Amino acid sequence: MTAPNAFAHRYGFARSDVTLENWRTAPYNRWAFQNVGELVPSAEIAAPAEIPEEPAGDLSSLLAETVDVGNGSETVAAFLHRSDADTFLAMKGGKVVGEYNAPHMTPGGRHIIFSISKSLTAILAGSLQADGLLDPTAPVTQYIPEAAGSAFADATVQHVLDMTTTIDFEELYLDPESAFARYRRATLWNPNTNGPDSEKLLAFIVSIAKGAGEHGEVFRYRSPNSDLLGAIVERAAGQRYTEAMAERLWKPLGARRGGRITVDGEGTARAAGGISVAARDLARVGEMMRCGGVFEGRRILPESWVRDTATGGDRKAWEKGDFAFLMPNGSYRNKWYQTGFEGKPFCGIGIHGQWLYVDPANEVVLVRMSSQPLPVDDDMDKQNLAFFHTVAKRL
Repeated sequence: MTAPNAFAHRYGFARSDVTLENWRTAPYNRWAFQNVGELVPSAEIAAPAEIPEEPAGDLSSLLAETVDVGNGSETVAAFLHRSDADTFLAMKGGKVVGEYNAPHMTPGGRHIIFSISKSLTAILAGSLQADGLLDPTAPVTQYIPEAAGSAFADATVQHVLDMTTTIDFEELYLDPESAFARYRRATLWNPNTNGPDSEKLLAFIVSIAKGAGEHGEVFRYRSPNSDLLGAIVERAAGQRYTEAMAERLWKPLGARRGGRITVDGEGTARAAGGISVAARDLARVGEMMRCGGVFEGRRILPESWVRDTATGGDRKAWEKGDFAFLMPNGSYRNKWYQTGFEGKPFCGIGIHGQWLYVDPANEVVLVRMSSQPLPVDDDMDKQNLAFFHTVAKRL
């Protein structure tokens, strides 16, 4: 345990200052994003063994390089500092080139990855599909009968995977009176203001009404899709989310540290955003995807599923959707973003500046974990994409 004065010296505030009400706000997020399990109930994702990592390479030469960040140029080190990066890790050809950690970041520590959790949940769906346990063309109600009568009653699993459902729900991160705030309370991420018995996550999801239009037509970024996918994964696998993750991804990857995922009052996993992992283990996920589903000779996913995820996607649905301004030539498939850049890099993205960027053409995987003050910062997202695109070509 860190002594109180040492804690305050490292983070600039006392541990007692961090609460369930403020944990996602600056400056408290610098500590909270590494220690979510102290604030929100969490379940462990077991690793094969807690094995120390090899020392990282020297990143100093890259940190000193000047790179394009979209609206100008600056050194890698200056950009990482300005953009509130906690960790930045670069891999080339399957080898860790080097790792940067901010002064307040514990090297090798776990950090919440927010919506990159969606991309990992989709990997579980792909694994179950390969084993014949999950049919993406099946109706959601085949796995979640409780969804009958909800927005998802006539949706397929693939609609959920691609976030092309139409639901009466808006992703309003900063509105305390919105349905999104009710959703956050159901996940136990926000204080419960409605008495001792909080609404449970799955009950909230299946209470959502259908929005305008038909499923499958427009990409709409709505996180309840991904928590629903987590429940579908559990039903299809016949095991807890954490068990499926350990068995189907973490152990085959040879992950060095166990992960964590936040859970609600019933133990339902926050599959849309609750996973915390170490940067190198997240890089292993990226490397497996870069190599078409294989990691260190072990096949984890079918090559066809990875190819579809990295290059498929409905361009028309994307062009009508929420994020076309960010990646004009992009698309979205199985909860991974296709950038539309030269060489077809693809990525997982999480709020507050979490990125897993995979560039097969340059044999590069980049991990960024951050404590950006705003959950969504469109200008910073554009800068990050320009930064990754430049760095990947330099390595």
